[in-house]
Amino acid sequence: MLAKRIIPCLDIKDGTTVKGINFENLRNAGDPVELGMKYSKEGADELVFLDITATFEGRKTFTDLVKRIALNINIPFTVGGGINELQDVDRLLNAGADKVSVNSTAIRNPLIIDQIAQNFGSQVCVCAIDAKFDGDKWMCYTSGGRNLTDKELFTWAKEAQDRGAGEILFTSMDHDGVKEGYANEALAQLSELLNIPIIASGGAGSMEHFRDVFEQGKADAALAASVFHFGEIAIADLKSYLRQEKINMR
Repeated sequence: MLAKRIIPCLDIKDGTTVKGINFENLRNAGDPVELGMKYSKEGADELVFLDITATFEGRKTFTDLVKRIALNINIPFTVGGGINELQDVDRLLNAGADKVSVNSTAIRNPLIIDQIAQNFGSQVCVCAIDAKFDGDKWMCYTSGGRNLTDKELFTWAKEAQDRGAGEILFTSMDHDGVKEGYANEALAQLSELLNIPIIASGGAGSMEHFRDVFEQGKADAALAASVFHFGEIAIADLKSYLRQEKINMR
């Protein structure tokens, strides 16, 4: 079994790290370069950088900021936001990213997953999915959670895998920033359905939530933001706790 990973996430807006609740009411969480360095030193396994308004505002991810973060960390680094074509992927990999995350673009143009996998390898392509439970099923949203689509979570995740995505990053919009635990039931279903790693996002509020997402949600990695940014949980303490809980950590 693969060792589990802890991944801090930097949501970037206007060059600053921000964090909200249910994708709204964003507040400042600090300088992304400093936070990246801090997490790299503290033992994070990877770092995710999402330019959360790039797609909505129709511009490209901040390449210079990606460069500055990459120069200051020594862990794998995934970048997402405003990636619309292969040239964007090439630019970000050249700036120091190890992987790219596609979300809205992939839903609008699923072929981009095939193209990234064929040109750069599946390991470079993370398909991020923002979904909300709408009465009886999980529906996917684009543009930072603004627009409802006709895609259902499990069908879309399976298609993304079949097209060549190397990982799925699933964020439950209902759980995002609420700190009451991850969407473990949906995550476990994804784990049954897919044979690529699943990164859980949305809901971390305590160390127990991380334990539960690995044990009940069967996630391969747990992503979190505010609990790390605002000093509520230290990564070293979290990994030590999870090892005590007999979870195989990287």
